[in-house]
Amino acid sequence: MSIKKVSKDQPDKFIFNQENLNIANKIVLNYPTGKKKSAVMALLYIAQKQNDNWIPLAAMKYIAKFLDISYINVYEVATFYSMYNLKPVGKYFVQICTTTPCMIRGAYKLVDVCKKNISEKESELSSNKNCSWTEVECLGACINAPMAQINEDYYEDLNVKQFENIIKDILKDKKPKPGSYRGRVNSEPEKNRQTLIENKNA
Repeated sequence: MSIKKVSKDQPDKFIFNQENLNIANKIVLNYPTGKKKSAVMALLYIAQKQNDNWIPLAAMKYIAKFLDISYINVYEVATFYSMYNLKPVGKYFVQICTTTPCMIRGAYKLVDVCKKNISEKESELSSNKNCSWTEVECLGACINAPMAQINEDYYEDLNVKQFENIIKDILKDKKPKPGSYRGRVNSEPEKNRQTLIENKNA
C-alpha cells in the first residue's frame, strides 16, 4: 500500500461550522464516557465534506482537541483509509476501482481515459481545476465491473467510449446519469436468472 501524501498548501485554521458542530456533538454522545475517540472516523468525514472534500492538517488537530486525543491518533486514521483525501480534489472526484474483478474487465482502460482527459498523474487537478482522479481498492460493485465512483455516485458496466463521455461531461460541469451503462437494475443478473430457480422436475 502506497503512503498517502498530505498537501503542501495548508490553511492556518479549521473549525466546524455551527451545523457540523451540532452534528459532531450528537455523534460523540453515541459513545460511552471515555470512548468518544471512537467518533474520529465520523468527524473526519464531516471535516472533509465541509472543506471541499479534503482534510487539512488543521482539521486533524481540531478533531484531536475536540475528542481529547493525540494528534497522531487522528493522523494515523486519516492516512490509513483511502476515503479520506489529504490534498485538494476537484469538484468532481473520480475514483477508479482497479481491484481484480474490475481489472480483468478493463479498469486500466478507464485509468487511461483519466490520464488522457483529466491529468497524467493521479491526485492532480485537471487544467480547469474541475476534476481529479485516483485509483482505489474495491468499491463493492464487483458484478458491475468495470466501474467508477464520481463523488457519491456509482457508474457501472462501463466501456471506454461511455466513460470518456462521462469524463468530458464533468469537465464541462455537467453531471452524467449514474448507474449501470448496460441498462441493468442494481446488480440484477443479465440474460434472465441463472441461479435459485426452482427445479420442477426434481
